[in-house]
Amino acid sequence: MTGQIALPQWLTNLLSAYNQVLSELFWFTVGFGVVYLASHFAVIPLATRAVKARNRNNPTIETATKTYLRVAMIGFATLTGIIAAGYGRILSESAVIIAALTFALGIAGQQVFGSLVSGMFLVADPDFNVGDWIEWPGGSGTVEAVDFRVTRIRTPDHETISVPNTELTANAITRPYGRDRYRLTEQVYVAYDEDTERALLELQQVVTTLDPVLDDPAPTTRIVELGENAITIQAEFWADDPRNRDILTIRSDFRRLVKRRFDDEGITLAPPSAQLLSGAVSVRDEAVDSSTTGGE
Repeated sequence: MTGQIALPQWLTNLLSAYNQVLSELFWFTVGFGVVYLASHFAVIPLATRAVKARNRNNPTIETATKTYLRVAMIGFATLTGIIAAGYGRILSESAVIIAALTFALGIAGQQVFGSLVSGMFLVADPDFNVGDWIEWPGGSGTVEAVDFRVTRIRTPDHETISVPNTELTANAITRPYGRDRYRLTEQVYVAYDEDTERALLELQQVVTTLDPVLDDPAPTTRIVELGENAITIQAEFWADDPRNRDILTIRSDFRRLVKRRFDDEGITLAPPSAQLLSGAVSVRDEAVDSSTTGGE
């Protein structure tokens, strides 16, 4: 008969406490995992598929539904885990805990909630959609997705940036093209002593020879300003969907063609500064007679 070793009371209490913590952690994990896996593999895909079927021409609602539903499911899974761990009664009966959690979330999540509300406004805006090319004070690019906190935008350099939703709702947003077209505006500064009408004609010829430029709407050229040192002329033309074009390359090609054609036609662009210097500088070397200077 083997004897049993009696454990000290403090060690027994410690092991009991650990067993309780591990049991609560186990049931929390089970409750959270069941709800999260069910939502990830069933609820979210089904809801997204239903929204996509009813809104085939609006990918913004599809991506927003997936994002916000995922956040809601994570919150519901967390609550389920807390109840499964045996803390549901505390949450339902303790007004102090609920008030403390509300206060903490209100302070710590103020910016997050602001971004969430701003994202909802963007999703509800019929003129703001995934795939649109937009411009705002911080840059320009194609909207890829409206997420919980930020909007992902692909820039003309093919970089993806995350713009806070609050920045887009707080500033003016310009959409310089109609769904499948993009308007480009380029300005050229011509010297005052040049024939402006000829400069406008040559600028029009440059635009029409540029390959990506659309015929409808037709390109236009005009004088926009009589500046202090130069006349500003402007060309407006349209290219097709900017998602399929390198806008920076189009602008560069246009400027190269303008410089080359104006040089060939002898049209002077604006001087680099407001003041031009002319004249000549001569240097005369004179021999100094040592006798006149008192030298020996």
